[in-house]
Amino acid sequence: MLPAALFAAGLSGFADAETLTAAPDQPLQALLDRARAGDVVDLAPGEYHGVIRIDRSLVLTGGPDAVLDGGGAGNVVTVSAPDVTVRGVTVRGSGRDLQAMDSGIFLQKTAERATIENNRLVGNLFGVYVHGAQGSRVIHNVIEGLRGGRLSEAGNGVSLWNAPDVTIADNTFRYGRDGIFSISSRKDRFVGNRFDQVRFAVHYMYTNDSEVSGNVSIGNHVGYAIMYSNRLVIRDNISDRDRDYGILFNYANYAEIDGNRVTGGLLGTVADKTEESPDDEPGMLPEAKRKQAVRSGPEKCVFIYNTNHNRFRDNWFERCAIGVHFTAGSEGNEITGNAFVNNANQVKYVGTRHLDWSSGGRGNYWSDNPAFDLNGDGIADTAYRPNDLIDRVLWTAPAAKLLINSPAVQVIRWAQAQFPALLPGGVVDSRPLMSPPARRTAEEAR
Repeated sequence: MLPAALFAAGLSGFADAETLTAAPDQPLQALLDRARAGDVVDLAPGEYHGVIRIDRSLVLTGGPDAVLDGGGAGNVVTVSAPDVTVRGVTVRGSGRDLQAMDSGIFLQKTAERATIENNRLVGNLFGVYVHGAQGSRVIHNVIEGLRGGRLSEAGNGVSLWNAPDVTIADNTFRYGRDGIFSISSRKDRFVGNRFDQVRFAVHYMYTNDSEVSGNVSIGNHVGYAIMYSNRLVIRDNISDRDRDYGILFNYANYAEIDGNRVTGGLLGTVADKTEESPDDEPGMLPEAKRKQAVRSGPEKCVFIYNTNHNRFRDNWFERCAIGVHFTAGSEGNEITGNAFVNNANQVKYVGTRHLDWSSGGRGNYWSDNPAFDLNGDGIADTAYRPNDLIDRVLWTAPAAKLLINSPAVQVIRWAQAQFPALLPGGVVDSRPLMSPPARRTAEEAR
C-alpha cells in the first residue's frame, strides 16, 4: 500500500502544477518565490532587470523577446534546485568578476539534472557555468561572450567543473575565451557544437571517460586542446582553418581519435580581415596586419606531446605547415588509416627511435609518396619515410635552408634513398596506402 500511496501523491503533485505568467513591470523574484515545484513560469515579452535565483524545481520559459538583464552585477540566473529548466529566453548583463565566476546562468552543485535549452546568452562573462551540477544538459543555445577586451579577462561559453554525466550539444559559440572549458570531470559528452572567434573551441583538463564528437571549429586559435585526460573518444570533429593547432594533445592517454578532419587554408580576403583586434601586437603596421590576415592555418594539424597508448584512425590532415608534430617520448600510439594531404611538412619527429606508423598490414595515405602498387592490393610496394637527415638538420639549424639546393645536400639525400641503413631514427610507414579514406563533410560529421 505504501508504494501505491507514494505514486498517488506524486500524480497529485504533478496535477496541481500551475503556469504562472510574469510581466516586466512585476518583481520576477517574488513570483519565483511563490511558485511551487513543478510549476511553469512563463515570461511575457519585455526586459526583466536584476538578478534572480531559482531554488525549487520548475520551468522558466519565454520567447527571445523575454530578456533577463543582470545589470552587470553577479550571476543573472543562479540555480540551486534540481530538475530546473530554463528555456527560450535571452540572458545578458552578468558581472565581470572572474574569481566570482559571474555568469549568465550559474548551476550550483545542487542543481542536478538542469536543462538549459534554446536560449540566447549574450554579453556575459561566462555563458553557463556548470559548477558540479551532475546530469545537466546545455543544448541548442546561442552563446556569445564578451568582445572588445583582452582574452585573459573574458570567460568561457560553457565552463564545467566536477560535473559528471553532463551533455553539451548543438550549441553555437562565438567570442570570449574558450567555447567549452572542462576541468576535473568525467563521463561528459560534447556533441554537435559550432565554434568561431574564440581561443580554444574545446579545452579539456583532467576530464576522463568522456566524448567530443561531431563538433565544428572554424578560424579559432586552437580547435581542440586535450590535456591531462584519459580514455576519451575524439570522433568526427572538424577543425577548419584554426590558427595554431587543429588538435593538441598533452598527456592524453588511451583515447580513440578517429574520423576527424583538420584543414588549413586562407581565412579570408585582406579587405575583411584588417579591422582592429584586441590580440594585435602594439604598433602593428597595416602591411603586417594584411600579411597576418591572409596567412594559412593551422601551423600544425596535430600536436602530440607526451601522449601515450592512443589510437589515431581514419583522420584527415590537410594543408597545414606541419601535418603531425610528434614529440616528448609519446609511446604506444597506433597511427593508421589517416590521410596526410598537401602539408608543407607531413611529419616533424625529432627523436632517434624508429616508429612504424602501420598496424595490421595497414598504414596511412601520404599525398607526396611517389609509390607504385604493382599487385593492386591498395598498399604501396615500398615503405614511406616522411623525414630524412636533412630535415633533422633544418629543424635544429634553420639557417641551413640556404644550402637546401646545393649539390652536397642532394648527394646526401640520394645516398639515403639508395642505402636505407643511413637513415636516422624516425617515422616510417611500412604499409602506406595508395588512396586516402573518404573525407567527411561538415554535415556528415554533425
